Amino acid sequence: MKVEAISALTLATHDMRRAVAFYRALSFEMRYGGEMAKFTSFVVGTGHLNLIAMPSSRAWSWWGRAIFYVDDVDAFHANVLRAGFAPEAPPRDAEWGERYFHLTDPDGHELSFAKLL
Repeated sequence: MKVEAISALTLATHDMRRAVAFYRALSFEMRYGGEMAKFTSFVVGTGHLNLIAMPSSRAWSWWGRAIFYVDDVDAFHANVLRAGFAPEAPPRDAEWGERYFHLTDPDGHELSFAKLL
């Protein structure tokens, strides 16, 4: 018996409208919900990235990093810059065999966009 895949990753947001706009600007395809919903789901390959609205009284701190594979890291980075977002640093090649860059979403969730070298 083994774990075969991640079905979904769910991130909390204090502002669904802002969060949906952010992920749509990154070209995530929305499957369910939207700016006024309490729960929104985006398609990510065979899985999903979900957003769940939480009251402002609910706080969180650094939790980790979600890593998404893209077909072209540099082109994706250029799209991120055109959308007006500020990645942590330009794409770079890592010793573990990926090209990647990091971006933090409006709710403080760290995202990494990568491709195997």
